[in-house]
Amino acid sequence: MISENDGRFLLALARRTIEKTVKNKLPEKPQNYSASLDESRGVFCTINKIKKELRGCIGIPYPVMSIIDSTISAAQSVCSDPRFPPLQANELKEIKIELSILTEPKTILWREILEKIQPHKDGVIIEYGPYSGLYLPQVWEHFPNKEDFLDNLCLKAGLGKGMWRNSKLSLFQVQIFKE
Repeated sequence: MISENDGRFLLALARRTIEKTVKNKLPEKPQNYSASLDESRGVFCTINKIKKELRGCIGIPYPVMSIIDSTISAAQSVCSDPRFPPLQANELKEIKIELSILTEPKTILWREILEKIQPHKDGVIIEYGPYSGLYLPQVWEHFPNKEDFLDNLCLKAGLGKGMWRNSKLSLFQVQIFKE
């Protein structure tokens, strides 16, 4: 678990990184921070407009970098989420940042997913050949049941509905920090 203090530190880091990125300046890695932030974890950075409208969400799903480096990378990348125009400096006062620190994804058999997946707690990664997609646990609010959640994740990944029955699936949980 990340402490509340470290969570606030990461949010401030993400905010500074986003501000520098949209102004075409290189973000800097802090020199002093909690040693716990050197642990390798996945991190997603979500930007919402103040009216709760999604403005971008990008991250690193697997623990391939430290939390500190994953936060910087995700915050830089979310400024250019391909689903939206690049974030502009004049939007900085209109956004709120949310960080999701992921547990290590654990592979689950598709036959077990409907029994084991916990709505609003579990996120899912789907992989099938070159196709992949991820839903954070926060996305559950948009779907009434497990099959709709999984079918729509398939569509997000470029697969047909129901392909979760033939794909590699991994579950993870998140610790969320919000501005």
